[in-house]
Amino acid sequence: MQSVFSGIVIILMLFCAFAVERSTDMLAAVVVFAAYSFLMAINWQLLGAPDVAITEAAVGAGVTTLLLVSAVRRTRRREE
Repeated sequence: MQSVFSGIVIILMLFCAFAVERSTDMLAAVVVFAAYSFLMAINWQLLGAPDVAITEAAVGAGVTTLLLVSAVRRTRRREE
């Protein structure tokens, strides 16, 4: 059962990666990137590394998202 859930998480991560790459709206790309980081934290937990999972959730999905949203606010939101 864990391998099925892990496979679903990896497929969702791939979807997020492609969505970030194809997005022309920078804020949407940041939100999807935050979802990717959260899924990566889940994946680390499934692999048995809770310390890395907590760090990924805090830094990847938390701090990095705030910094990127702040950068988007100071620049153009849409790619031309």
